[in-house]
Amino acid sequence: MIRSASREDLPVLRDIERAAGAPFRELGMTAIAEDEPPSIEELAAFQRAGRAWVCTDEHDRPVAYVLAEVVDGFAHIEQVSVRPSHAHRGLGRSLIDVVDAWAAEQGLAGLTLTTYATVPWNAPYYQRLNFEIVADAELSDGLRTIRRHEAARGLDAWPRVAMRRALDVHSGH
Repeated sequence: MIRSASREDLPVLRDIERAAGAPFRELGMTAIAEDEPPSIEELAAFQRAGRAWVCTDEHDRPVAYVLAEVVDGFAHIEQVSVRPSHAHRGLGRSLIDVVDAWAAEQGLAGLTLTTYATVPWNAPYYQRLNFEIVADAELSDGLRTIRRHEAARGLDAWPRVAMRRALDVHSGH
């Protein structure tokens, strides 16, 4: 089930993020695997604003989550993470669909995100969900700012890209 994140969910989201980072270690991306998840305060800002959703198991425990914000007229997916034990079940796609519906309700143009270009469960996955890579020269001011912030955090040690897609017209949004 997908629902809005509650304040009580926030510590679990940090655990999900740590677990979701572990597979990066196998790609030699140890710094990413060990990157500290967003703080409770950072997560709470998304939760209070109604821009944090969780996918839960049969006991209503979060196993995946997504955070969104508005950047240059698009819903920007700040983070989407799935606990590896629940991967390959379509949970990430379902959470992205929730953001798509939210974006439509907000009158936004579509979705954006930034991700690793060559990690199989990053850019190649999002391309299967109809996201397209945005050329650096075509980045909006907001995406350019996000990319600069990522580079300052050292995330550019591996190739990263910004991606965008229009709202999903096939799901009625």
